[in-house]
Amino acid sequence: MKTVLITGANKSIGFETARQLLAKGDYFVYIGSRDLARGTEAVNQLKSEGFRDVDVLQLDVSNAQSIAQAAETLQAKTPHLDVLINNAGIPGVMPQEASSVTQENIRNVFDTNFFGVIETTQAFLPMLNKSDAARIVNVSSDLGSLGNHTNPEWRHFDVKPTAYCASKTALNAYTVMLAYELRDTTFKVNSVNPGYTATDFNNHTGYKTVEEGAQPIVTYATIGNDGPTGKFFSAEGESAW
Repeated sequence: MKTVLITGANKSIGFETARQLLAKGDYFVYIGSRDLARGTEAVNQLKSEGFRDVDVLQLDVSNAQSIAQAAETLQAKTPHLDVLINNAGIPGVMPQEASSVTQENIRNVFDTNFFGVIETTQAFLPMLNKSDAARIVNVSSDLGSLGNHTNPEWRHFDVKPTAYCASKTALNAYTVMLAYELRDTTFKVNSVNPGYTATDFNNHTGYKTVEEGAQPIVTYATIGNDGPTGKFFSAEGESAW
């Protein structure tokens, strides 16, 4: 059985990603949750649906001590990690006009969406290295695509929250760099855009369901050894950087 850690998985897309992976029957999923009580509630909900191969892991990706403790805790539970899904993210305080967004706002968003991903990934790499076919999925956004933001025909061309968009652009860059470093291994490292999904992240204004948003994440978390690496995908296929 393969093991999976999903950060920020106590609700929304992360929670649904856990559910879809558990439904496959050959994955043990660790629900990464900043709040232990909420993570436990999520695990209990999944167990009430008949899933048994699931547990909670307290993890705040914006806190170095929490990340280190989570890695130590998981090492005591399982000898290896096969899939890391860096799902935890925050939108930041809106609005985020480029001319007026505060440094504090930008730094807070980057702490979770960018620096937190790097620190979490590095902390769990020793366990991922013990996998025969490790997969890392960085949950990004089409708002991180510079190609989209410079295309006036793009449906979200006028949506440009600076801190959030820049954090996802930076995350995509990290995906490329990490995939290149691991190019001669069995690792597959990709950015995945779930799409504009209705969650509390956007006050449920998205046009995709959480089921639809989770599907491409699950797809690239479970790709075979002949699958892509160092790419940016959505449900519609490869996305523009």
